[in-house]
Amino acid sequence: MKKALIVEDIPETANWVRRVVEEAFPEIKVTLVSTLNEALRVLEKDCYPMVLVDLGLPDGSGLDILRYLQRQQNKTLAVVLTVMAEDEMLLAAFSAGAAGYLLKEQSAAEMKESLLRLEQGNPILSASIARRLIDHFRQTGPEKAEDSGLTSREIEILALISRGFRNKDVSEKLNISENTVASHIKSIYQKLAISSRAEASFYATKFGL
Repeated sequence: MKKALIVEDIPETANWVRRVVEEAFPEIKVTLVSTLNEALRVLEKDCYPMVLVDLGLPDGSGLDILRYLQRQQNKTLAVVLTVMAEDEMLLAAFSAGAAGYLLKEQSAAEMKESLLRLEQGNPILSASIARRLIDHFRQTGPEKAEDSGLTSREIEILALISRGFRNKDVSEKLNISENTVASHIKSIYQKLAISSRAEASFYATKFGL
């Protein structure tokens, strides 16, 4: 991870997040901005492997940054860092392409661990957010993965990648080639209309996998 953009309007929080990011990735170059418009201007000029976004900004919503990244820089790892834990915000963030959803209440050590997992390709959620998702689907009941049009093999792979398995791990576990795994994942993404492993993890939870 060579550089990161942090979008946060509270200076104390922005500096705290920067210290955590720099501790996780010692060679990283961090840019701080405090508004939606500043962030969009910076992103129009440069690409960042990682962007950490507060949802409540003085001049708009951080969701607009996520949507911009999804359209223009879809390889960027976009992480929501917020105090908002409402279900509708969580679902909106993942629909807009977020690769993670972290609450500011967590410790620096927990955030550092989450960011390192994200770099390895694993979707990240604060523990309280993960519990909220699980409780939500316990109450409503899981949907059937088969109803989404996924094949039995695709359902199997969806369950594995949602637990953090890399393509190589899935390949070895199922005794199929990595190219075959990649093809199945592409098909899963198309059928579910998603573009990230974070969204795949969300659907795996929704399907009770």
